[in-house]
Amino acid sequence: MSAPSALPTTEMGELQAWLRLLLTPGVGNDSARKLLAAFGSAPAIFEQSAVALRAIGSARLVQAIQTEPEDLKTQLASTLAWLAAREDRCVVTLGDLHYPAALLNIPDPPLMLFMLGSLVPRVGTHVTLDSLSCLAMVGSRNPTPQGEVNARQFAQTFGAAGWCVVSGMALGVDGAAHDGALMGGGHTVAVVGTGLDRVYPKKHLNLAHRIAERGLIISEFPLGTPPLTANFPRRNRIISGLSHGTLVIEAALQSGSLITARLAAEQGKEVFAIPGSIHSPQSRGCHLLIQQGAKLVESAQDVLEELRLPLSLATDAIASTVDAMAPTETREDKEENPLLKALGFDAASFDALQARTGWPTPQLQAQLLELELSGEVARLPGGLFVRIASA
Repeated sequence: MSAPSALPTTEMGELQAWLRLLLTPGVGNDSARKLLAAFGSAPAIFEQSAVALRAIGSARLVQAIQTEPEDLKTQLASTLAWLAAREDRCVVTLGDLHYPAALLNIPDPPLMLFMLGSLVPRVGTHVTLDSLSCLAMVGSRNPTPQGEVNARQFAQTFGAAGWCVVSGMALGVDGAAHDGALMGGGHTVAVVGTGLDRVYPKKHLNLAHRIAERGLIISEFPLGTPPLTANFPRRNRIISGLSHGTLVIEAALQSGSLITARLAAEQGKEVFAIPGSIHSPQSRGCHLLIQQGAKLVESAQDVLEELRLPLSLATDAIASTVDAMAPTETREDKEENPLLKALGFDAASFDALQARTGWPTPQLQAQLLELELSGEVARLPGGLFVRIASA
């Protein structure tokens, strides 16, 4: 459903019926799909007698269907106003011609999708969600400095190679992935757990505007939906469902990213994971995924080759992106730096580094500051230092 200043009466009635189906308590996606299969459309459901409805579901379901939600009229007015405000907005319903084909193949496709951005379905639009090859990138909301670098640089390569990066616009890895894809000149899709009339987290307001300019923000939740905890794991099936594969950058053992990876595997999609230090809690989820059969990747090219991106497209894009990200110092030069050698790739305290190098405090402080300023070392909470490598 597009965003004209005033929808035709038939379209308005259809939108109202879909919103009513979405908002009615006690009617989940499974029941809604059964009703749609039986009666053909959302408006037809609400024209049925109690006897006809009882043939499909319980007496409780019949009562729910026959009771109009209190906030339906408010939601309809809000949605119509939201659609009319800008041309880059739309609402797509299950069965609509513009409904993303990839989501029709998942076990629990959302009934409605609210969309905002340059990729909203329009007649004559050359680039649409269905025309793009999508890859999900997910990970910790509190990544290590290396994890954030990996997310941004991998996504930049994917974007340059023509892939659309799909993530959840959360803090940490998600935000870095969206940013990296845009840096690479690619498209990106954010699947969020709130209504599209708000941005969460607020820190990503600018990022949300940038995503809308060269991608899409999607939600299955009606306008006004706050950031409820239960909504974020639920939206993960859409992130994996839209994508050919899911790459987990960093994840603790209790992580929403592992939910996304599990859903991807259940959907028959490829799952990739980047390994990390055996001492890092943020790497344990990735290590568990690898033990369970996820593909270990060390570079963006590993993912692209596994997904069989046409080499003519991937090779040039990867080469140019790698060249742009290449440090001025060679690997051999870095290996000759005694402080980087002493630091290794695990976090270490100042005292540990002093014991390893034998340097006096002023010299060690000066060298650490120099490496921090050059982006080769990051300072972690608790007085720890960690080395940052190019992804």
